[in-house]
Parts: sequence; C-alpha cells; structure tokens
Amino acid sequence: MQIKQILLLGIFCAQFIFTYAQNQPSAISGTVRSNDGNAIAAASITLQNTSFGTVSDSGGQYRISQVPAGTYTLTVSSIGYVPRSRKITLAAGQQLIADFRLENAAHEMQTVSILGRSASQEVNRQAFNVTAIDASKLYNTTLDISGALDRVAGIRVRESGGVGSNFNLSLNGFSGNHVRYFIDGIPMDNFGSSFQINNIPINIADRVEVYKGVVPMWLGSDALGGAINIVTGNKYRNFIDASYSYGSFNTHRSVINAAVTSENGFTVQLNAFQNYSDNNYKVRVEASDIYTGAYAPASLLRRFHDTYHNETLVAGVGVVGKRYADRLLLGVTVGKNYKEIQTGARMASVFGGWHRRGNILMPTLKYKKDNLLKGLDVTVNANYNLGEEQNIDTLNVRYDWYGNSKPNGANGERARSLYKYKNNNGLATTMLNYRIDDRQSLALSNVFSTFDRRGSDELNPANAEYERPRKTNKNVLGAGYSFNVPNRWSATVFGKYISQFNLNGTNGAAGSNTTNRIGYGMAATYFLNQALQLKASYELTNRMPEALEIFGDVENQEANPSLKPEQSNNVNIGVGYNFRLNDQHAFILNANAIYRNATNFIYNRLNNNQSRLVADNRDGVRTYGGDAELRYAYSNWLTAGATLTYQYLQNMQMYEPGFSGISAVYKDQMPNIPYFYGNGDVSVSLPNVGRKGNNLTIGYNLLYVHAFWLYWPSRGGRTEGDSKLMVPRQLNHDLNFVYSVRGGRYNIGLEAKNLTNADLFDNFSLQKPGRAFFLNLRYFISTK
Repeated sequence: MQIKQILLLGIFCAQFIFTYAQNQPSAISGTVRSNDGNAIAAASITLQNTSFGTVSDSGGQYRISQVPAGTYTLTVSSIGYVPRSRKITLAAGQQLIADFRLENAAHEMQTVSILGRSASQEVNRQAFNVTAIDASKLYNTTLDISGALDRVAGIRVRESGGVGSNFNLSLNGFSGNHVRYFIDGIPMDNFGSSFQINNIPINIADRVEVYKGVVPMWLGSDALGGAINIVTGNKYRNFIDASYSYGSFNTHRSVINAAVTSENGFTVQLNAFQNYSDNNYKVRVEASDIYTGAYAPASLLRRFHDTYHNETLVAGVGVVGKRYADRLLLGVTVGKNYKEIQTGARMASVFGGWHRRGNILMPTLKYKKDNLLKGLDVTVNANYNLGEEQNIDTLNVRYDWYGNSKPNGANGERARSLYKYKNNNGLATTMLNYRIDDRQSLALSNVFSTFDRRGSDELNPANAEYERPRKTNKNVLGAGYSFNVPNRWSATVFGKYISQFNLNGTNGAAGSNTTNRIGYGMAATYFLNQALQLKASYELTNRMPEALEIFGDVENQEANPSLKPEQSNNVNIGVGYNFRLNDQHAFILNANAIYRNATNFIYNRLNNNQSRLVADNRDGVRTYGGDAELRYAYSNWLTAGATLTYQYLQNMQMYEPGFSGISAVYKDQMPNIPYFYGNGDVSVSLPNVGRKGNNLTIGYNLLYVHAFWLYWPSRGGRTEGDSKLMVPRQLNHDLNFVYSVRGGRYNIGLEAKNLTNADLFDNFSLQKPGRAFFLNLRYFISTK
C-alpha cells in the first residue's frame, strides 16, 4: 500500500512540474557570439520600449523571463561590436530561442580587447582568488592541461619524466590531493589513470579556472588548498576541430573535437584524443654494469623502458535549448592507457619489464535547466567508472641502466604481480541555485562518491591481502548565500558538511569508521572603480584522506590506513588593476597574499627503503607568501607577461616520533617543495603575412624555479654545491611559431622546448626531457 502511495505521489509531482512548465509565461533565451564564434560576455539584451532586459553571462548566454505575449523589437549591443535588432512575436507560454552574431566595430578594434570582457576575464572578477586561462589561445600548441597550468602564478606542476609520467601539482604550497580537479564542475576523482590533466590536450577546454585556497561551494569538494576546473564550453553548435602533432622521442598527439546540433535542439558531441611517446630521451645517471661492476658516476644514457600511450573517447547525445532542459546528455567515456615504468621514486632503481595498463568505461548523465521553477536553476550529473587497472611485474631479473639484465630470484623486478583490479568509482552531484531577486541568491549542493576496490592476481591466487575490503563512501553537502551589486561589490558566505565512511582491511583485520567534519567560509570583492578591484576570502576547510592514500596505488604509493583528516584555515587578500597609458599601451596587474595554517597536514615522504612514497600526517604546517602577475599589450600585435610566486611552508610539529625533546626541525622550512619560481612570455602577432587573412605568431616562454632542499635544511645541505641534498635551480626556454591560414581554418605550428638542453628536474634525480622539437597541424571549421 505504501509503495502505491509513493508512486501516486511521484506521478502527481511529475505531472504538476510538467503542467507548470507548459503553462509558464513566455521567455526569450539565446547566445550572443562574435562573427568568429567566440562567446560575448556582458552584452546588453533589451526589449525596446519596455523594462525587460538582461546581460549575457560568461558563456554569452542570456534569458529574459516573465515576458507577456506580444510583438517586440529585441536589441543586442556590446562594446566593440555593431548592435543588432530583430523583431519577434511571442505567443502565450512560448519559449523563444534567439541567437545573435555581432560584427566587430572597425573604429573600436584597438580597444575592444581591453573594454570587452571575455569569459575568462569575467571569472577573474569573482570574489574568490581565481585565475582563468583562455585555452583557445593555446589550441595551436602541443600543450596538455598540466602544461598550461604550469604558466599560472602560484602553480608548479612537477612531473617525474616525459609524456604520461606521474605528476604532482603544487598550488600555493598545497599539492597532490590537497588540490581537486573538475571538468565542467564534475569532480574527476574517479576518472582513473586514462583521463588525467597531464594527458588531456588543451584543445578539449574552453578555459581552465584555478581557485587558490578558498574553493566555491558549488564545486562540492573537500579540497584543502584549491581546485582546478576545466570548462569545455559550448562555443559552437556545429564544428570540427582536428589536430595532429609529431616530435622528438617519437611523440605523436592527435585530437578531434566535434559537435552537430540540429535546429530542434538534438545534439551529438564528440571529443577524442591520443598520446604516444617512446620517452627515450637521454638522462645523466650513476650507472653500474651488473656483469662487470664497472661504475660510471655521470653516464649519459637513454631511457629504454618508458613507452606511454593512451587513447580516449568522450561522446554524448541528447538535447539542448528545450523547455524542460537547457542541456540533457547521455554519454560515455571510454579509453585505455599503457605505461612502462623505467624507475622507482629515484633513478637509482631501474626496471626493464615492469609496466601498467588501465582502461576507463564510464557512462555519464548531464542535466542542466535554468529557471526550472521561477528563479530555480538545477544541475545534476552522475557517472560510474567500470574501468580496470593492472600492475604487471613478471620478469624475475634485475636490470642496469645499460639495458643488461640477469636472473634475480623469483620475486619479479619489485614484487612479482599480475594484479588486476577495479576501483568501482561512482559519483552523483546535484546543484540547486535559487535567485531571490536580482541581487540575492541561495545555493545548495551535494556530491556523493564511492570507492570499492576489488581485484585478484593469478600469480598469487591465495594471497589473502587481495580479499580484504577497501571501501570508501564520501558525501559533501554545501549551502551558500550570495549578494551582488553588479560592478560595485559582491559577497558570498557558505558552509560544508563532510562525511566519510571507510571499510579497511589493509595490513590487518577489517575495520570500519565514519568521520564527520564541518567547514565554512566567505569571499567578498569591491570595485573602487571600473579598473581597480579588491578581494578577500577565508575558509575553514577539511579534507578526508583519499582512497589511494589509505589503500595505496599498487605502484609507487604505499598504503597508510592510519591517516587522519586534515584541516586548514585559508586566507587570501588580492588586488587587480587594469589601466592604460594611452590607446595603445594596456596593463593588467594582479597580486595576492596568502596565509594557510593546516593541522594533521598530509604529505608524501619516502618509505624506509626509499623505494616508494607513503602518505603521512604532520601536526601542523603554516604557509605564508604571495604571487603576482603583470601583463602588457601594445596595440593588437604585442603581448608580454610575467608571474612570480613566493611561498614559505613552515613545519609546526614540535615533537618527532622516536625522538625526545623539541624537534630540531621545528619551525624549519618544509623540504622537497619549490618555494620561489616564476614565468615569463612574449608573443608577437603579424597579420596578413603572405596574403590577407594569414597571420604569423611568434612566442617565447621562460620558466624559472629556484633551488630547494630535498631534506630538512637544519639537517645539512645548506649550500647549492651540496647537490645530493638539493633539487637544483631550473631555467627552461621554449620557442614557438604558428602560421594561421584563412582566418584560422588551417594552422601550422612549430615548437622548440628546452632550447638550451638544460638538465631539468621537478623531483630529486628524476630527470625530464632535454631539447625537443614538435610540428603541429590543426584544422578548424564552424558552420554556426
């Protein structure tokens, strides 16, 4: 009887919502774009001789609701573009879609890039300490997402080698799992090794948003130190964007992005990409011949077991622009990867057969509807990763750096294994935003994720370790309130409630526990004038230990089931200033000061035999520092910029396990973390080279990382000459040329990386590739 009542109640509610949606007042919505297809933010859309009007958002989208039936003149205008008008007739209850294309106003071309704000610039105007990268400017390069992030103030991407290598992103001193990753606001925690920011090409993104310290509630995350959100966007309804590159170390990259959308809103979207590299670059190592014992302290030898490739397809089919859904997509992400493992946590360990395979098979659901009910916006996403990972170590030999091998017992190169496992990751997110009026809004978000590792090893079928449970369920509930006076000031307050359940059988009998944490925060910004913006934000944030930290990753991360949740007080203060000296010289200056005070800080250290990493807690770590960015543009052909970051991470743990008295490293600088680094770039654009509509762009990038301690500074190695205890200073130069034909339809790019062939290290002894050259070919066409 109860089941019948519930079903009847559900049918009644569905019928009510459907009837309400059908009988709602007329509305007008659409997208405003430039002639080249770029979204125009902050465009003014009005119905002449009425009080109805709005402005477009960062994606160029707009909506005017509660419009009575009748005939109107709809006008769209934006600084730097020729206004357009269109006569429309609305029937009662009609939901009219009216898209606009605006032409550049020729007499304002030199100022439009400064006065007209792009989607990325709109993001940067938020109250949060955020930087948005306009990914479209990098489409003709061979960069992946991590390479683009490495040029942002406050970020340092540390890789252990070439294409597909392990990476660790540091954001204002926080790194690893302190920083969370999202794609279109969806957490990437369960995407597996086939879909990570160091193998996703930049072409898949419209922009990349970097939130430093305080993370917006709507992202639904328990990040401790920041978040990266990859926004794929929907600039074009019908387009093909394809590119292929080839370069040093037999490196191949291919990308195809495409979408087809009919007039009635049916859409098919496709993203496909692959990466391949032998990664056979030369490294300088201490080598010893396993047969003769001959020792060479600084041999220059090629990596011989480091091939990597991955292939990924992201497909979606559904509808857009409907009364019941702005977007409703059913999709699937499929892919696979193969990674040979050349070294352990240090290059002293060398392997010749050990490798890893993985795949991803993830069905997805994406739903979004603004104004589903009056003032209520709804976003729902769900996915479940059915993919597998396998660790393969079957050769009972030992290798040296010359590629020689000889028998070595029966335990494989590290630990004989054919372990195949599924992490069974699932995710469901819901975001509700209710607009009280033009200035106030309430938001509620909930993110539920699950992890349940199941696996077996045919070489060790009786190993009880594989039968022990490794399961985690986590829920992040958030609520927030925002008040916004456009172009004057805005403020947001929010709270988060995090709950995590662990069922753990690692290193012993199974045990379970549930942990709950509450966090809260605020962010505010004030515009002194159109050019000068002040920002401040604070958050008491919590982060639960990740499944891979608790259970290990079966490769280079050991398990630690005793990890405690960490907590941090994060404070940001920032200023942004845009100014012009005259019509041709434009400047953008952004500066931020940071303070972090974390307890039970989770960090990675080497295990006892220094062959693997293990996550551990420190009682406390205090961080203070800042970053700054200066950009300059001359007319429309020269741009230059520089970023600088300084951060001091201080150990606040007074007592060390196993030692008596106050620790010798109390208040010492945290080791093995870059603390002073920066970037510089210059780009020159030459129009109409060869023929009208063909453009040549020449760019240069510089990366500098100051030397930093590998171990505690107070325990020796305080001079740069003591190389065994320091990661040396890094100085990297890149150069690129891009020739675009027919307004960007055909593009040819040439890149030279690490021009001086410097020995580069993000991590101690793990050398990165030397000088490399790449050719990139790209084709783009859009019909609407």
